[in-house]
Parts: sequence; C-alpha cells; structure tokens
Amino acid sequence: MIFPLPIRLLLWPISVVYGWVTQVRALLYDKGVLQKRRLNGAVISVGNLTVGGTGKTPMVVWLAEKFLAAQKHVAILTRGYKGSSGTSDEVELMKRRLGERVAFGVGTDRYAEGRRLESQGAIDVFLLDDGFQHLQLARDVDILMLDGSKKIRGEWLLPAGSLREPISACSRADLIVVNRKHERPDIQARDSHEHHIFYAQTRLLGFRRCGQSETPICANEMGEGPFFAFCGIGNPEAFFQDLQSWHITITGKRKFRDHHRYRQGDIRELEQLGTQSGAKALLTTEKDEQNLKGVNFTRFPVYVAVIELAIASESEFEHVLEKLLSERRRPS
Repeated sequence: MIFPLPIRLLLWPISVVYGWVTQVRALLYDKGVLQKRRLNGAVISVGNLTVGGTGKTPMVVWLAEKFLAAQKHVAILTRGYKGSSGTSDEVELMKRRLGERVAFGVGTDRYAEGRRLESQGAIDVFLLDDGFQHLQLARDVDILMLDGSKKIRGEWLLPAGSLREPISACSRADLIVVNRKHERPDIQARDSHEHHIFYAQTRLLGFRRCGQSETPICANEMGEGPFFAFCGIGNPEAFFQDLQSWHITITGKRKFRDHHRYRQGDIRELEQLGTQSGAKALLTTEKDEQNLKGVNFTRFPVYVAVIELAIASESEFEHVLEKLLSERRRPS
C-alpha cells in the first residue's frame, strides 16, 4: 500500500531504523555471528527486494519444470503467506501446475520443513520461495526478481515505502532476473558487482474457464468480447498491461488487495460492473482463481489467463545456474 506523502514522512524515521536493522542482520549472517542452517539438497532461493509481485511464483514453477525434466527430485519451501491449514493461494497455484511431481513444505520454519521432507526421501533441489530475506536457511544460489516496470532508485524502505531492504542488498544476488523490461536495471548496487542479469516476459499460454482443468484455448476462442478484468495480486497493473499487450479488448477493470479472498458481495459488484461496461465475460488470474472458491457467478462466464515465464537467453541462464550449483555444492 502506498501512503500519502504526509503519512510517509511520519513513517520515515521508522524506515530508517528498519533499514539499519536489516543491514545489521544481513551482516551478522554474512560474518557467521548468526548461523545459517543447511539442508542436504541444493537450495535455490527466489525472492525480491520490494513488496508486491515481481514474478517469483512463475519463476519457481519455471525452475521446478526444468529440474523435473532433468529427472531431479524437487521440493518447494514456502511460508504460505496469508494462507491457512498448510496452504495458500500461491501454494495451490503451484500445486495445480506441478501436481504430485513436487513435494511441498509450507511453514515459517523452512529448515524444519526441509528436514521433514528429507526424512521422507532424498531431495535433489529445494526451491525457496520468497527467500531473499530468509537468511537463516543456507542457499547455494540466490535469484533476485526485479519488476522492470517500476523504478526502485529513490524508493523508500518499509513502512514508508515498498523496499524490504536497501538497494545495496542486490549485491547478495547471484542472478538477477528483470521482469517486463529489456534493459539493465538502475539498481546502483555496486554496479561493478559481477551480476548475471537476465530479462523475462510473461508469455500467454491461453485462457480456460475458471475452476476447470481444460486445456487453455486461444483468445479468439473465448468470443469477440469485450471483457471486464479483475484481480487481487501484488502488481495488478502488470496484469492489465499484459491483457492489452495480448490485444484483449477490456471495457473495465477492478483491482483488489493482494491475496484477496472473494465473497459473494464482491461477485455481485463485479457482475454489476461487467454489465455496466458492456462486457461479455470476465477475466482474471490463476492466483485469483484460488481465492474464488465457494462463490458463484450467474451473469458471466469467467476465464483465467494461463501464463508462464519466458526468459531471454534461456540456455545461457541454465548454463550459469548449473555452473553456480556445481561450484557451490559441498563434496558428498
């Protein structure tokens, strides 16, 4: 949430203290004063520097698919943010994509979850979801996701701004993946640092009816439209911009807070907005689909955009990742 400037100014002293605490904490882990715990399998962390969506979940799914194709045993460790009963909307999204091919450890103590999974069978690769600030778990590779559509230079730290850590923390990353942009990010985090920087875009695989497991269809198979779009994700404008880039005719849009759990009152509002805008159907995201369970649409069909991450120079990315893993894995 972006606060008005007067409130941000009031929060600024807290942000200064917060930034100092995060830097001291990172230094203590770096110097070994605070001990990191290590799992037997390789650990690849995927995280970000800001609150909101940067493409972490699609990146985790992309990595899981790559390692599964290489016949590796893969597990995903995640906090399950704003979830309950050992799951969340993002966990359910990943389970829908990956099924039982991947083991899941959901909880705040991801080391304990990793050990639990290892007690059940060997794990070759752990993917640490949203792990850039989870320093207590040792990792072999740190992947930092940045949203290229947003500038982080000059951004304030939490709670006055959106930064989880100072921009200088980018120097901890082994690979930086810039989503939605094709040029070097202006991170000013030791620009001489040997960052491996790659670029990614959101690729549309198609649309399917909400709640159904059918194969995604092309946009023109949904009908001529127009459509009304809605979502409750970390970066709603990115979804709306994607729809525009995919040449989907949108008559209106409604955004909710990230991880919003929809109630029937929200559905009535959406259907009213859709009717007023002249829409023929509603469009949303796979993450929102998990939060639409238990509600019913009566006026409109609802379609879900099925996407994947497309990394430029994919073979080079894989080569660098494999090289880092081979260099940093301990001897058996």
